Amino acid sequence: MARRNPERRAALVDAAIEVLAREGARGLTFRSVDTEAAVPPGTASNYFANRDDLLTQAGARVYERLRPDDETIARQRVASPDLATYTELMRELVGRVSSFRTGYLALLELRLEATRRPELRAVLTQRVRADVEANVAYHESTHLPGDATAVKLLILAFNWLIVEQLTLPEVFSEEERDALIAAAVEQIVGAGSGAEAEADADADAGA
Repeated sequence: MARRNPERRAALVDAAIEVLAREGARGLTFRSVDTEAAVPPGTASNYFANRDDLLTQAGARVYERLRPDDETIARQRVASPDLATYTELMRELVGRVSSFRTGYLALLELRLEATRRPELRAVLTQRVRADVEANVAYHESTHLPGDATAVKLLILAFNWLIVEQLTLPEVFSEEERDALIAAAVEQIVGAGSGAEAEADADADAGA
């Protein structure tokens, strides 16, 4: 029967994230997690049904740790819904994700492992789809410019920017990264917002 101590389980999953980032999915074993977490041998096997269970919980834990804190969310919700706010929001997002380097690298390892494990692929697909939908819902609730398509395009663009920063950090400087974020928001969101505003003006004129 699996153990129920939530703090010990979280510590073990965090250890699994570190192992994934450092050694890849092939290096993730119960023994390596026990060693990383500095717990007695056999501890991880008491908390997880099998290796697949450990992999999926590691993925869920990364998303949990990447979530902004309540203070950040509250501050974002009262900010002006304009392109400047959108750009700052995206800079904070890229910075927050990039700062959890091992977590994002662990996610990349899980993505690769999912190509060989249908059950893991199903779990990750569901989790990533839910994350995209949550981002779209947040965008709509804060009345930021742009639409759902713009949100999805920015997710795709910034995911690769983060990969570049974490794997080949010398390709773009921090200043270039900030400029690229601003350009992406301007060209993906700003262009669409301009078209929407023009359409609305034409509709008002014809009313």
